[in-house]
Amino acid sequence: MEIPSGQSNPGAPVIQPTTPQARGREMAAVGKKLWTTLGSVTRAATELMARYPDVPSLQAYRYAAGLSQDQAAERYNDVTGNQTSLGGTSINAWETWARGRGRGSPPSLSSILILCAAYGRGPFGVAEEEISPTQLIAEAYERLPIEDQLSLKQFTLSSQPESPDWRSRTAESSNEPLVATPGSLPDQVGEEFVLSVPTVEHGNPDICVLTLPNPRPGHLLDLTWESFGYGLEQLSVQIKNVGRRLDVDVCFGVNEAGLVMATFMASSRFSRCKIGYLRCNKIRDGITLDGASFFPDAPDTPTIVICDFEVKHADVVGYLARQLRVRYPKAELYFAVFGAMTKSRGLTVKDFDDLTGAKIMRAAGFEAIFIAATMNPPGIEPPMELR
Repeated sequence: MEIPSGQSNPGAPVIQPTTPQARGREMAAVGKKLWTTLGSVTRAATELMARYPDVPSLQAYRYAAGLSQDQAAERYNDVTGNQTSLGGTSINAWETWARGRGRGSPPSLSSILILCAAYGRGPFGVAEEEISPTQLIAEAYERLPIEDQLSLKQFTLSSQPESPDWRSRTAESSNEPLVATPGSLPDQVGEEFVLSVPTVEHGNPDICVLTLPNPRPGHLLDLTWESFGYGLEQLSVQIKNVGRRLDVDVCFGVNEAGLVMATFMASSRFSRCKIGYLRCNKIRDGITLDGASFFPDAPDTPTIVICDFEVKHADVVGYLARQLRVRYPKAELYFAVFGAMTKSRGLTVKDFDDLTGAKIMRAAGFEAIFIAATMNPPGIEPPMELR
């Protein structure tokens, strides 16, 4: 009943069974091992899809739960209190459809939700992980019947909790870095971890950073407004806990996404300081500043925060820092970035230098650096494709 999927990642474990059923057992064993290591069905499924790009998310989540198709059907029936009698052939039909080869049949919305509960129990059937139905069906979402697409979208929106933990992350009553409980994290956020970054003298180098696992390796991760806002709250908390008060004179936004970030920071954290705009144009050998950029008046020794959406390989931020030092020679520069790309597939990096832009950020000579989240190639896309 298992239908084999090709293996295209040379770094992935070699699996060479003689039958589709044997391959399915091997893949479920790999998924179970990943679950044991990572402690999450979602993270194990994401890793499986990174290793085996042609395995659809629907199938990867089953493997991450360590289940064969027949076992997945039994788990499905168990979730419904055995009021259904689903068989492994139905699981096979759904996964065949998810591969997008014109065969099989799509699961109904109710079946998707039951599968989320079934796989969320993990390999041993005792876990209570909440699995996102949109991630479970990620690459096949647009091939669902339009009624199920709309229902699934509405379900996802209505199921997002109004968490008091998330709303109070910048509460002035606490002087400690706040870490949200797993239930309060936006759907797109994988986990949070502590990273030491360059900071002010005698300042606090430890910041709490989000991870943004990409369920579709090779595609940009489209951020929701919830994830974007959550990341901005994260930056605000980091700035508050840097170890001293930042009396900022100008907050610059890099392009439109950075400008949104700067506007939020200026209002929520920097007492409505002046807002600047750095509009970048790509040229053959790098970037240049557009004439639409705006440089507000500032004191002789201003404190400036630069807000950028992401840092990858290009030395954009270094160029911008040099331009600002020409216009504000005695400025203290701070850098707040939403997404920083990692050198390896792992997102919970142990060292600042494990980020692809670490050397660039160090060379820019910032007083302190703030990072909301880590990301994998090819990167992230802000809401409404802000540039």
